[in-house]
Formats: sequence, C-alpha cells, structure tokens
Amino acid sequence: MFFSSAYYFLFYGAFSILLPFLAIFYKAQGLTGGQIGLLASLAPIISFFGAPLWTGAADASHRHKLATMLSILGVVGICVIIPGIASFGGLLLMISLYAFFGAPTASLVDSAVLTLLGDRKDRFGRVRLWGTIGYGMIAPFAGNLIGRLGLKWAFWGYAILMLGGFLIITQIPFRQSRSNGSFWGGMRVLLANRPWMLFLVMVFIAGIGNATINNYLFVYMQSLGASTTLMGFALTVSTISEIPAMFFSDRLLRRFGARGMLIIAMTTIGLRLICYSLTTQPWVVLVIQLCHGLTFAAAYTAGVHYADQVASPGMKATTQGMFNGTLMGFGAAAGGFLGGILLDSFSPGGMYAFIGTLVLVGLIAFLLVERRFFPVNKALASSPEE
Repeated sequence: MFFSSAYYFLFYGAFSILLPFLAIFYKAQGLTGGQIGLLASLAPIISFFGAPLWTGAADASHRHKLATMLSILGVVGICVIIPGIASFGGLLLMISLYAFFGAPTASLVDSAVLTLLGDRKDRFGRVRLWGTIGYGMIAPFAGNLIGRLGLKWAFWGYAILMLGGFLIITQIPFRQSRSNGSFWGGMRVLLANRPWMLFLVMVFIAGIGNATINNYLFVYMQSLGASTTLMGFALTVSTISEIPAMFFSDRLLRRFGARGMLIIAMTTIGLRLICYSLTTQPWVVLVIQLCHGLTFAAAYTAGVHYADQVASPGMKATTQGMFNGTLMGFGAAAGGFLGGILLDSFSPGGMYAFIGTLVLVGLIAFLLVERRFFPVNKALASSPEE
C-alpha cells in the first residue's frame, strides 16, 4: 500500500494548492459574482457526467490504468496554460477541459485501492488518510508561496505535484473483476437499485453544503480580513480534524452504517455553515474548521464503501464514478452556482447562513419522505461486515 498512500499524499496535496484559491483568482481577473458562480458550478456539472463516462469506459474496456494516466496528464497540461488566460470565455473553456479530464481520477484510484485491499476494504480510510495528511502538510506552504509569488503558482504548484502522482500511478496495479454480463445491463441494475438512488439523493444534499465551504471559504475569510497564511492554516486545522475520522472510519461504519454516517455528516455541514455566518473574527474560523472531520471525511468514506457494496462484478469503477459525480459533481455544481449568485445579494456570511439552513431543511425533508414512503433498507443502513 506504500505507492497508494504516496499517491493520495500528492493528489490531495495538489488540491490544497489550487482549489481554495480558485475563487480569489477569478476575482483577481475581474469576474463578477455570477461569472464566478458559473465557473464554480460548470466544472462539477461536467464532472457529474464525465466521471461515469470515463469510469464506464474503463470498466467496459478494462483499461483502468490507461484512463487514469490520461486523466492526470490532461489536467497537468491545462493547469500550465490557465494562468495566462484573462478572458472569461477562455477561462470557461479551459476550466471545462480541466473538469472533464480530472473527473475520473479519484474514482479510478479508489476502486483500484479497494480491490487491492481485498477482504480488508474497511481499512480504506487508513490508506486514504495519507491524502488528508498531504493536504494538511502542504496547505500552509501553499498559502505562504502564493502570498509571495502570486496566484499563478496555485496552478503551477498543482501541476508539479500531479506530475509526481503520475509517476507513482505507474507503480500501482489496477486489478478489476470482469462482468459476466454486458456493461449496459449492469447499468440498468444500478439505476433500478432504490436504496442506491436514495443514497445518492442524500449525497447530493451533502455536496451542496460542502461546495460552498470549498469554493468560498477563502472569499469569506478575506472579507473578515484574514491573511493568506491564516487561510492556509485554516486548511491545516480542518485536515487535522479529518485524520481521526479517516483512521477510525472502519469503526464508525460498523457502528452507524453508511447511511448513519452520511446523516451525521449532513447535520454537521449545516451547523458548520451557520457557525461561519455568525463569526466576526478570523481566528474563530480555525475553531469551526475542527468540524471538517465529520463533514467531508465521514461522507466520503461512507459513500466509497457503499458504492463498492452495491457494485456487481465489473462495475466497481462505475459505481465509484456515480458517487463521486454526485458528491463532487452535481451537488458541488448546485452549491457552487447558488453560492456565486448569493454573493451578489448577500455578504459571504449571509450566503453561508442561507446554504446551511438549506442543507438542514433538505435533510429533514428527505428523512420525512423516506420514513413515509421508503422503509430504511438494511443494505443502506448496515455496516460492511453485515
């Protein structure tokens, strides 16, 4: 598992350099809140469709490693080009290409790692934990680097680390089981699985909340007068809180099941956003960041495990693509677009209050509908060992 852990370290470390600074880069290019919201929402929408397309093609052709390597090379090349583009139209095109090429990477690697773990799949969180460590260790250096050298290094630093990840991918075996039936037959089975579809609805709501945090946290901190160094440390604090959630994810799954973990995550997301809206001092944000372990980490590990459970042979990468496409794609698109629109009408704090309330109301409404019309399916609520 050494190469898998090293890859996660570089992959998520690269994201700590780029993603938190995207909205600030867009503002520096003179884009309006609506344009920023469009860019923030367009990329996840493309990921929503692109991830299942790539992963489905990989499952159908059994060329998972090739698809992963092409994906990484694509995002590296695009991120080298983006800093030289100033027009909204040019950024729209390049961010679209970035989203398309980057859509399948996490799903393909997660699927490969789960296969390598064999009957120890519940220990996935401990391997994925190295991505959390990479994010937390690199984030403060990223904030300092970009503060001194400029926003272009958000893209160039990302490209450098992803190239390192590309070299590591060549050393990771991609072993996938083969389906006895057709790929499209497997897709029909997945789409007819009601517990799986219900789970994805909940993932969509969680994705909305997480997207507003990921896309606009630094814009919000900037409005409070925070320095780029403090922004970097905010990411470090959130990453530290993610470590125990990842490390003990196997125990959490046995105790609460995938559905229970996702409900905990969604509740924490809503409360976290509302706490942001009530904050007036930048340092308080560091305290709120401690909630991160029960937002992203809990939702992600629950989704990865449940997607692996529901997948038939030969469809493992596809289900991971559906999960990632919903969380990081469709849900993130809705949150990113809505957040950008709200920035034109409210303060960043007001935007967070609105989205936080929306997540909590959405969770309550979903649970009421589920209780009235759909008894909780044991497969959805159970732990990996049941």
